[in-house]
Amino acid sequence: MLGLIIISLGILSRLIVHTPNLTPVLSMAFLGGMYLKGRQAVLVPLSLMIISDAIIGFYPGMLFVWGSIILISVLGLWLKEKKNYATILGGSLLSAVLFFMITNFGAYLSLYPHTLAGIEQCYILAIPFFRSTLISTVLYSLVFFAGFELISKRSDDAALSEKIHTN
Repeated sequence: MLGLIIISLGILSRLIVHTPNLTPVLSMAFLGGMYLKGRQAVLVPLSLMIISDAIIGFYPGMLFVWGSIILISVLGLWLKEKKNYATILGGSLLSAVLFFMITNFGAYLSLYPHTLAGIEQCYILAIPFFRSTLISTVLYSLVFFAGFELISKRSDDAALSEKIHTN
């Protein structure tokens, strides 16, 4: 169920008009790694991207985007047992940086001269987009984490309460 919610909301966030890179997709990939079980932790965020890209249209460098989504999901899997606000903050910062470095390297390979000046120009021109990526990834990650933990605590409390009342 959580996987379908992530895919649906992620697709919707990419289809509605928004500031470039100001979406919850990276935080969904990171937290998907932390909260989804098994292969779903990687396949759900990747599916979100593949389906929304099929709707929006495929583009050069999308394999770099998809690869970064996989890597960010794996980061979430790796940090799964260390869920706290500091880990979420650090992981979301790292997720934004990974996405910036990987996807812009893909842009460099397909759009810029393969020189030191070309790679420098690519990363410099991408800085304004990084601001939105960083802000949205950190904010959405913290908000989603708080929400997931609140729901989890309430469902645990409800389950505990149910056990007490049935005994």
